[in-house]
Amino acid sequence: MSEERQTLLEFPCDFPLKIMGNNHPDMTATIASVVITHAPDFDEATIEVRESSKGNYLSLTCTVRATSQAQLDDLYRALTSHPMVKVVL
Repeated sequence: MSEERQTLLEFPCDFPLKIMGNNHPDMTATIASVVITHAPDFDEATIEVRESSKGNYLSLTCTVRATSQAQLDDLYRALTSHPMVKVVL
C-alpha cells in the first residue's frame, strides 16, 4: 500500500513563494538561480522585491509554475537551507 501525502493543490498551478533574508546585493540573482534549478521555466524578471522599512532585509516573491508536490518540497528544502535565506513562506 503506498502512502501518498494529500494535498489541496491541483497541479500544475502557479504557486507564490515569499523568501526573506538579509539585504544583500546578490540576493535576488542567487535566489533566482536556486528557483530555476527546481523550476526551469521560472522567469527571473517576475520576482517581486520589497525592502524592509530600515533597509536591512529583502522580501522576494517568486511565483513558480508548480508541477508536483515533490517539486515544491524540493524547492522549499533548497531555499530554507540556503545561507542567505532567513524565512520561506
